[in-house]
Formats: sequence, structure tokens, C-alpha cells
Amino acid sequence: MPTYEYECSLCNHRFEQFQSIKDNPLKKCPKCGGKVERLLGAGAGLLFKGSGFYITDNRSSEYRKQAKSEAGVSPAKTENKSTTSEGGKK
Repeated sequence: MPTYEYECSLCNHRFEQFQSIKDNPLKKCPKCGGKVERLLGAGAGLLFKGSGFYITDNRSSEYRKQAKSEAGVSPAKTENKSTTSEGGKK
């Protein structure tokens, strides 16, 4: 069930209400009894659970081997060898 945000037109009291989608919007402020208006909210954040969603998650060594073989990349090719024309490092 979503949480809706409301604001009272009389006392400017802002509050949240946990309601079913099928419920009608609230009409009265719980503080002063004035007319309330449902506000547009950004919604809830998306929450991923489990491994594999973040760059810091570790993959198994078998997965890394398979990914490298499918990409055709060998460890020697992935090293970054940046040098200047004189042979010194950048």
C-alpha cells in the first residue's frame, strides 16, 4: 500500500497517510479539520536486494573467467601502458 502526502489549506499542516490505492483521498486535516489536498510525491525509492546490483559486489572467479573469454580479452591486453615518446611515464 502506498503512502500519500497531504497538506491542509487552513493550517498548512503536512502529513503522510498510509492508504490503499482504492481508498478515497482524505478530506479533513487531523489537526484542525480544514480541507486537505493530496500532494504529488516522488514516490518510493527503488530498492534492490541481493548480490550483483552494485559495482562493488563481487562476482565469482568462474563468472569473471567466462566473461573474459566471451569478450576475447586477455589479461595482458587489459593493462594500461601509458608512456610518453621518451619512454617515461605520464
